[in-house]
Amino acid sequence: MKTLNYYESNAREYFKKTVNVNFAETRAAFLDNLEDGAYILDFGCGSGRDAKAFKDAGYRVDALDGSAELCRLASDYAKMEVKHMRFTDFHEKETYDGIWACASLLHLPYDALKEVVGRLCAGLKENGILYASFKYGNFEGVREGRYYTDFNEEKTERLLREVPGLQLEKQWVSMDALPGRDGVRWLNFLGRKR
Repeated sequence: MKTLNYYESNAREYFKKTVNVNFAETRAAFLDNLEDGAYILDFGCGSGRDAKAFKDAGYRVDALDGSAELCRLASDYAKMEVKHMRFTDFHEKETYDGIWACASLLHLPYDALKEVVGRLCAGLKENGILYASFKYGNFEGVREGRYYTDFNEEKTERLLREVPGLQLEKQWVSMDALPGRDGVRWLNFLGRKR
């Protein structure tokens, strides 16, 4: 709840800080696994930056976020309806070709995160692809007013052992794309539904 309150209170500032960040290279790594016109869910879309980019590139896109205010801002920006939903309320089955969870799952405690990733896997069609990113490290707890579960390669392996049907396709570490955060690293992974 603390994390949702943070985003409700800071939605406009967060939107301005993230909406123009260049994420084209990471989006391309995700889209390389999808057919043209594939059906994508932006899970925890924040500013709507990536949902808009996917939509503008000709993909079918749904987007959701846990913050009502970010949903409003993202809907206006991306010119699409962004659904207000808590992550733990997601229950789609075999709907999406790809699910994009950029810096969103990291706000769940590990056990809840594992359960939600299981639901995301269920929401993917066969051979569907899940992208997720986490701050790199071992930390789990409240930092900067939000809950974080950081990830490293070992935690990815553990998650994929504990979520049946999701197989690691690719994993890489990147630097933070936001200006002024030179020391912050991110773990990115692509998992495929098998």
